[in-house]
This record gives sequence, structure tokens and C-alpha cells, in this order.
Amino acid sequence: MIAKRWVRALVGGVIAVGALAGCEVPPPPEAAPGPTAPVRAPSAPRPVRPSQPEPPAQPERQPCPEGGVRLREAGGDAAMGLRLASLALVNCGTEPYVLEGYPELRVLDKQGAPVEVSLGTGTNGVTTQVAGVEAAPRKMTLRPGAEATFSMVWRNTVTDVTVPAVEGWELEVLPRPGAPRLRLRLSQPVDLGNTGRLGYGPWIERDAR
Repeated sequence: MIAKRWVRALVGGVIAVGALAGCEVPPPPEAAPGPTAPVRAPSAPRPVRPSQPEPPAQPERQPCPEGGVRLREAGGDAAMGLRLASLALVNCGTEPYVLEGYPELRVLDKQGAPVEVSLGTGTNGVTTQVAGVEAAPRKMTLRPGAEATFSMVWRNTVTDVTVPAVEGWELEVLPRPGAPRLRLRLSQPVDLGNTGRLGYGPWIERDAR
């Protein structure tokens, strides 16, 4: 009896081992991936500051010339060859400036050389009476910041094709006797053609603008 039990136990063990040997063993798990770079959370957007507007450019301030006054162009007109232009004298100094009568005037070319032209007060035979050019001269005192003007009249006419036309691009003005002479480069020429004649009026006071 004991021998039979021992044989049964042995056979059962063999069968169990065989059963275990016939079972498939699951493969080992794959190796875990290596360490990767940490993923950073997106940073919060920075607040956008409104751009500050640039300050407006300040116009360049011209120094006041010796004598306390400066010249500037003050407009003009042209019709059928007849020209009318005005110049202004601005008191840019700190003291009153006295004017009386007419300025002394010279017309210069692009190189600064005098232009050959007959200058005279009033219309100087250029045309009939023109307001401002034929005004009566008078004495005036310009306070600082005030200005006075004088007007010029001429014709852009070619009467002789053999005579070259003349253009003045700069004016030299003596505001009053003994004062420093002033020069002004013009944006438009004094286009005299070959008439060779220009008239101009006295100083007329007006407020600076």
C-alpha cells in the first residue's frame, strides 16, 4: 500500500512539472525609456505697455542776426508777366526798432554777384499804381516781435531776344542807414526777363503772424 501511494505521488509530481513546463512564460517587460528633459509650462505673457508717443519735433530756432532784425519772404503774385512780391523785416531782438522811408535794395544772382537792373521807388515805370508800392513813406517803431514789409514789382518780359534774360536769386537789404546789411535767399527768383527794371515801396508796419 505504501509503495502504491509513493508511486501515485511521484507520477502526480511529474505531471504537475510537465504541466508547468508546457505553460508559456510571459516575456519580461520592456525597459522603461530613459529620462527626458522636463517640459516647462508656458510662461505667462508679459503685459504690453503702450508705447509713449515721441514729442513733436520743435522747429529749429534761427539766431537773431546782428542788428536785431531778420528778413523773410512774405508772399507774392504773378499775372500775365507782371510780378509782385513782398519781404518782411522781423524785429527778433529785445529793443524797439525804428524805420523810416524806404530800404536800400540790391538784387544778386545765384553766385551772389549783383544783377544789372534799374531800381527805383514806387512802380518805377514798370506798371501803373500798385497798392503798397506807391504808399507814402512814414516813420514807425517796431516793438519786439513786430514786423514791417515792403513790396517789389517787375515784369517777366523778353523784349529783345538778343539780350539774355536776368534772374535774381538773392536780395541784399539795408533796412535803415547805418544798420547791418541783410541777405535773403529766395525760393522763387526775381525773373526780370530782359526788361532790367524793378520798383519797390516803403516800409509798411504790420503785426507779426
